[in-house]
Amino acid sequence: MKAISKYLFGLLLFLCLSPLSGFSQKTEGMIVYERQEFWSKIIGQLTYLSNEEKDRVKQTWGKNDEGWKSKTKMYFNANESLLTNLEEASEYGWSSRTEDYYIYRNYEKEKKIELIEMLGKTYVLEDSLRAPNWKVLNQIKDVAGYICMKAVTEDTVKHQKITAWFTGDIPVSGGPERFYGLPGMILELEINDGDVVITASKVEFKKLEGKELALPKLKGKKIKDADYDTIIAKHIKDSIKSYRNPYWAIKY
Repeated sequence: MKAISKYLFGLLLFLCLSPLSGFSQKTEGMIVYERQEFWSKIIGQLTYLSNEEKDRVKQTWGKNDEGWKSKTKMYFNANESLLTNLEEASEYGWSSRTEDYYIYRNYEKEKKIELIEMLGKTYVLEDSLRAPNWKVLNQIKDVAGYICMKAVTEDTVKHQKITAWFTGDIPVSGGPERFYGLPGMILELEINDGDVVITASKVEFKKLEGKELALPKLKGKKIKDADYDTIIAKHIKDSIKSYRNPYWAIKY
């Protein structure tokens, strides 16, 4: 009973602190997420790597690992969302090619389509929506100007701890990358206590024209969630046997 009471108190506090909760809800617009990968920390978690490979990473990143940064953008409305990589021009006016990457969700029809380049191949994943098994906690913090509540789950394939911070002021159960399914938009995501941190750097509400949520023509090998999990699990297992870092070829 005490645990339930603490949860209800935290949820009530979350709703009270959210600005004009219930009245200022926004369900259409765009979010830009910035992903920071701290490779010095990541390599430290991979105990099966050789000392030589660990030393190479330390020499590359140094002691002051500020994180490898990349960005994605997600358009969303009450029923759909589409996330893709965001290319930004450099100070010289050019931008490097980013890998093809799309995650489309239809929350109303409970369907998703993902295009992912990994391991030298392109896959088109079409399946039903199956949200992670989240546990909502009674902690709150500010992310991008929004009061967010904490939730945790586990990636059972990569064996990673996942921490999400979501806001009820954007009542869409979306989020960055392959994570969603909470009673509000995920604005920050942590993998393994900060090995990777994905944070909303821009939240913009606007009426979408429709084309923003339209997928381009996708080409690749069609698979399901179960196939994807099998491919990832096998790659990690093979990499461990060979004392290699599996995450040079797949997302951490």
